[in-house]
Amino acid sequence: MQNMKQTELQSTEQKLIAIINQLMLIVVVLLVSIISIVILFSQPPTEKNKQNASLSDTGSTLESKEKFWRPVDITLATSEEKKAQLAYGKELIAHTSKYLGPQGTVMPISNGMNCQNCHLEAGTKIFGNNYGSVASIYPKFRARSGTVENIFKRVNDCIERSLNGKALDTGSKEMLAIAQYITYIGGNVEKGQKAKGSGLKDLTYLSRAADAQKGKTVYVAKCQSCHQPDGGGLLMADKSEYSYPPLWGNHSYNDGAGLYRLSNFAKYVKYNMPQGVVHDSPQLTDEEAWDVAAFVNSQPRPHLEVPKDWPDIAKKPVDHPFGPFADSFSALQHKYGPFQPIVDAQKKKEAAKKSSNAAATVKSK
Repeated sequence: MQNMKQTELQSTEQKLIAIINQLMLIVVVLLVSIISIVILFSQPPTEKNKQNASLSDTGSTLESKEKFWRPVDITLATSEEKKAQLAYGKELIAHTSKYLGPQGTVMPISNGMNCQNCHLEAGTKIFGNNYGSVASIYPKFRARSGTVENIFKRVNDCIERSLNGKALDTGSKEMLAIAQYITYIGGNVEKGQKAKGSGLKDLTYLSRAADAQKGKTVYVAKCQSCHQPDGGGLLMADKSEYSYPPLWGNHSYNDGAGLYRLSNFAKYVKYNMPQGVVHDSPQLTDEEAWDVAAFVNSQPRPHLEVPKDWPDIAKKPVDHPFGPFADSFSALQHKYGPFQPIVDAQKKKEAAKKSSNAAATVKSK
């Protein structure tokens, strides 16, 4: 009996020793893991780690950092005078209304919207209608005016159309500051080249006409909480500018503005709206973008008489909504689509013209 008790005691001791050994092993593994983690995070960040951290802070991806245009930092300007001018130019873009709006401190010449309402993040957001390519491609010929335009003309076009205002004197402090800011931040793009990610991102045409009634449903669900049920936007408390700009009505862009073309508005909202959206992570479907564009651009807004626009009517974009047209499609189809049949007809006409020219050249020889 005594031997049996000793045997049981020894067995129990062996089990306890085995358990203790297992616990000690677990403790050792945990200590090694903790020490490794401490060492890892106590090391100074590598250049790649710094870059990744910086990108994370800005909400961008490493791919976008490497692939797309980034503006030249205005604080790197060589003189304090230049820095001050560039800072003023940026301020005018971001808060135009404070200086040039209905209660503007400089002159009341615009509708209360800011340039930044269309050119997001002071004209620097990727596919947010940014200024990346302006310095590199202007002066350039524009079919809308039928002339070669400089940056001053381009800025005043925006003021007169998107801001439904009056043109700035090209020698004014404000115009020079805006032009210098736009030129400076795009100064890292080779002349004649287009910056990657500039302007608006392409969007496939619908196979049908855009539907304003469907667009109203999209607007109510995803837009009106900011831009308000009446589309009138939301003024800041001091009424100096809008927190959210008006999308129609007397204080919105007029029908001569670029956003009045359905394709421009659809591209803009698809890759930038609701607020905070970026181009590689959109919230709206293609159909929602086209339909809400149709809804917004079917609402009342100021009219601009522009009899000299598109002197060569054959060069009008397919979604320019005002005649005369160089084809047989209606004004309604030119406004709402479907646009692909118009594109196909234009291509067919152009091909026939080239063929006719080639035949005439052969005959003349």
